[in-house]
Amino acid sequence: MAEFYRSVDTCVLGRKTYDLSVSFGMAEGYAGKKNYVFSRTLSKAASPKVNIVSENVRVFAERMRSERGKNIWLVGGAELVAAFLDSGQVDEFVIHVIPKMIGEGIPLIAPRHRDLSLKLLASKQFPDGVVKLHYTVLARGSLN
Repeated sequence: MAEFYRSVDTCVLGRKTYDLSVSFGMAEGYAGKKNYVFSRTLSKAASPKVNIVSENVRVFAERMRSERGKNIWLVGGAELVAAFLDSGQVDEFVIHVIPKMIGEGIPLIAPRHRDLSLKLLASKQFPDGVVKLHYTVLARGSLN
């Protein structure tokens, strides 16, 4: 995880995910990163180190892509990930599968009808049973 963390310089969270982060003592966001929270209702963050965003996802993503920097980590939640996917602004997924059945939980992506092709770039199994899956998002209709 440390290697991944070093590879990003920007973190994007939904409001519910940010609220949960604040409850865990992370009001200032992720250390050493630019932090953005998408919200239609929040006007001010718990810290001046966190920026509130209410603009269109595509406009925001295109602005971020035009700036110098590393990778952008779309931390979550499910509605935010779905909005970025629906606007074609997700390049890759790095997913850690943790071997614990919980029976319920928050989905990775909000349910919507979408057909998304992924290509596995890498996988890694860790001694504790966690498996990391790294996928690239293929262009719609692409099979390569």
